[in-house]
Amino acid sequence: MHKLKKNILIVDDDRNFSLSVRDYLGSDEVQVHVSHTGRDCLSLCTNNLIDIVLLDQKLPDAEGADLCAAILNCNSQAKIIFTTAFPSFDNAVKAVRQGAFDYLSKPFELEELGLVVKQALRTLDLEKVEQFRNYQSDRESEENALVGESGRISELQRLIDLAAAADAPVLITGETGSGKTVAAHAIHYRGPVKHAPFISINCAALPESLIEAELFGHEKGAFTGAAGVKKGLFEVAEGGTLFLDEIGEMPLPLQAKLLGVLDDSAFRRLGGTTLLHAQVRIIAATSVDLEKAIKLRKFREDLYYRLGVIRMQLPPLRERKEDLAVLCDFLIRKVAKGAQVRLGEKELEKLMLYDWPGNVRELKNVLERAVILQHGGELRPSEFLRAEAKKTVRPTREKSAHAAVPSTSLEEVEKGHILSALQEHEGNYSRAARAVGISLSTLKRKLRKYGMV
Repeated sequence: MHKLKKNILIVDDDRNFSLSVRDYLGSDEVQVHVSHTGRDCLSLCTNNLIDIVLLDQKLPDAEGADLCAAILNCNSQAKIIFTTAFPSFDNAVKAVRQGAFDYLSKPFELEELGLVVKQALRTLDLEKVEQFRNYQSDRESEENALVGESGRISELQRLIDLAAAADAPVLITGETGSGKTVAAHAIHYRGPVKHAPFISINCAALPESLIEAELFGHEKGAFTGAAGVKKGLFEVAEGGTLFLDEIGEMPLPLQAKLLGVLDDSAFRRLGGTTLLHAQVRIIAATSVDLEKAIKLRKFREDLYYRLGVIRMQLPPLRERKEDLAVLCDFLIRKVAKGAQVRLGEKELEKLMLYDWPGNVRELKNVLERAVILQHGGELRPSEFLRAEAKKTVRPTREKSAHAAVPSTSLEEVEKGHILSALQEHEGNYSRAARAVGISLSTLKRKLRKYGMV
């Protein structure tokens, strides 16, 4: 697969020198541009993404040092290497102060220039990695952990590990707030490219024209307000992962263009004619029923199958309530930030009665509010549940207050459920654990807790 070429600009009024350097530096991985005046230099920098500028100090219409700020304004990441046939300490200091990466005195050997250019390219790559490390802020830590011990989560963890080891596209489906973004991060950070960029875009957050420009970039003048060249996310994510969140909301015309990129890894910037290639791993996610969207002709069937080489469905929180206690402990540690707070058994029982339409995202919000507005060390997140939760919890309280027979406790219900599963599966712990939806280790721990072993 072809990688994006690096762009080097030679700015020198000596045409023979420029041609010699161009022939020496040019390669399959490097595109060399040549300019002989300051004016042409700035025009090239405005219309192209330049990585390295080999800049002569003396030009017919400008001083090299005076062009430095304008060059960096167009291409902030560019590395400028000053060259001059009139070397002096003052000129060297001035060049560095203006933003020069290095300084060479003419005449110099081409091998010497090659070493400086190689070092500049290496610095660009290191800076790119460092920028994304800072941007991600160690997201591969527990921030991206799928928390839970249920059988559904254990199976998802296994699937994530398999997906991380491959480079095929992944399609993650599930309700809003169920953890699709967390799963995407986990796939990236458990894989071999975890130090490469992880870039995400919400396809539902931008209009069609802006999504296209964000994904594929644009050339100068491609549309009103496009004052210069801009890299798209496919270029920025080179070598890493591009996460397309809410892919089900992507407009149909853009779906066709995305399908082409998935097929041959090639694309053009908006308003451009040059075919670019980028090696990017695609992970897509949606809360939309894509099969239904295909029938309604709102989503391309061929794109659905192309994206879903690896598919995973995240369960809603209401279908894995056995994970609620572990999730609460995990989230409280995050939002409390060292504060001494706890969640009592009665509060946990109330949370277990709620259906959590907003899933883990809603749980985190409720716990965070409880931490902020707490009175004492015990949290009362049930006070912040939606109104429908009170309809579930209040009758239980009223019944326990007036009925002659007390209501069954949560532990008794759980114990009875486990006993029924063991009887149904003739005492086989593994099959009983799968039937209940918990891991084998969790089943054994609960059996010990209830004195059943």
